[in-house]
Amino acid sequence: IYVHSPITPCGCRLPVLRKNQENEDEWPLAEILSVKEIPGRKLYYVHYIDFNKRLDEWVTPERLDMKKLQFPKKEAKTPTKNGLPGSRPSSPEREVRKSLDLNLQTATAPSRGKTLPTPKRKAESVSLATQVSPATPVPSLPGLAEASQVSVYPAVRDTNTFNLKSNAHDDHEQLTSLTTVHQHFITLPFCNDQSLASHYYCVSDSQDSSDGIPSAPRMTGSLVSDRSHDDIVTRMKNIDCIELGRHRLKPWYFSPYPQELTTLPILYLCEFCLKYLKSLKCLQRHLTKCNLRHPPGNEIYRKGTISFFEIDGRKNKTYSQNLCLLAKCFLDHKTLYYDTDPFLFYVMTEYDSKGFHIVGYFSKEKESTEDYNVACILTLPPYQRRGYGKLLIEFSYELSKVEGKTGTPEKPLSDLGLLSYRSYWSQTILEILMDLKPDNGERPQITINEISEITSVKKEDVISTLQYLNLINYYKGQYILTLSEDIVEGHERAMQKRHLPIDPKCLHFTPKDWSKRGKW
Repeated sequence: IYVHSPITPCGCRLPVLRKNQENEDEWPLAEILSVKEIPGRKLYYVHYIDFNKRLDEWVTPERLDMKKLQFPKKEAKTPTKNGLPGSRPSSPEREVRKSLDLNLQTATAPSRGKTLPTPKRKAESVSLATQVSPATPVPSLPGLAEASQVSVYPAVRDTNTFNLKSNAHDDHEQLTSLTTVHQHFITLPFCNDQSLASHYYCVSDSQDSSDGIPSAPRMTGSLVSDRSHDDIVTRMKNIDCIELGRHRLKPWYFSPYPQELTTLPILYLCEFCLKYLKSLKCLQRHLTKCNLRHPPGNEIYRKGTISFFEIDGRKNKTYSQNLCLLAKCFLDHKTLYYDTDPFLFYVMTEYDSKGFHIVGYFSKEKESTEDYNVACILTLPPYQRRGYGKLLIEFSYELSKVEGKTGTPEKPLSDLGLLSYRSYWSQTILEILMDLKPDNGERPQITINEISEITSVKKEDVISTLQYLNLINYYKGQYILTLSEDIVEGHERAMQKRHLPIDPKCLHFTPKDWSKRGKW
């Protein structure tokens, strides 16, 4: 029974006891989103302020610190009683406090751990552009003739340096893209060029997870969610547990599975066709009839036990919809479209004697006007922190290389997605810079365009990564990239951990020109 009466404390804030990563007690501020009654007591669904929504949970009254209860701020002045000034109606605040106190009377006051009224940890689920670290401040750009070469000087023994040269027709765009952030915008000089004048990065001070999200999703197939319609239902997890093959998963976010399935203690999924069933008996009966032992579609990559399958959202609509439902349990910033026709899904699997087991996937638009090579990307929780995320990202760029395009993921990225992409971009670009050799004793030179063409990483992402790594400096009238020993050693350690690189020789993929097709 979910309670939303006037005397329930929904919307109130107060410290709530939880365990941190060090298994210590802490009391972060939380908002009560809902209350439900079970035999003998109430449970409160809380969202920890400035924490990711995947940490939201049901808590008992004993974990609430009622002494610091904060009521929602009223939008308007308190109305007068019977229209007479000075007379106010009875406030519901006493009833709320009284209601909570009754639940707390049976529990002894818990020992207070350290109080965290304002937790420092924040979800970094914002557009990549908002996360760019400013490069070392540089003076105003030199003239075009002077700035045609961007060099790197070996100032000290422990640094590697490179020339960052520019093509003649890209001088304006490349050099101005390396300008540092001073306030809220990276503006481009040479504004007489209209294409450059309108090209800037917006850098917001806010870390809110809704930053950078458009007011409405694009109709061309974007999976960015429209957060303006969030309500109390979609803010709460509605599935307790999912059984997928040999794994049981605890969902992080709301997913629009049928309402009658949300009350079940466990939701069962067929790990091959992803059909959802209400009981283990139903699943066992389904498995006797399900002929799939791998995702539907074409297997376009296999090396060792790792395979990738390409699935057309139009030809395999039911599987694609079931995949989206599962993925929505772990993706907060993407919406779910039942019209999967405009999308291709690339599912990564791990093979054993029982079949091909889903590890993760990414989707992409068949036709993207904004050079997106990924719409959604997810590694299922049992396979996280094992290198599969970077493998998915690397595979998406291998497809872009075959297509002869540069690509970028659709923004905003989740906090975990942002970390994975930053790490992949950093390792890929550093690998190229470290492989450069001096030419006739001269310092090695490379352009932003060349890095982009080699990696298929979009130019804006290359620049933001160089800024994030703080590699760009200004020295003797030239822009230079400086690699310190710390960066080189850190990169070498990271590359030693990557045991699962994509082998382009094992990829069997022919890109299709979807623009020439009447219908996807």
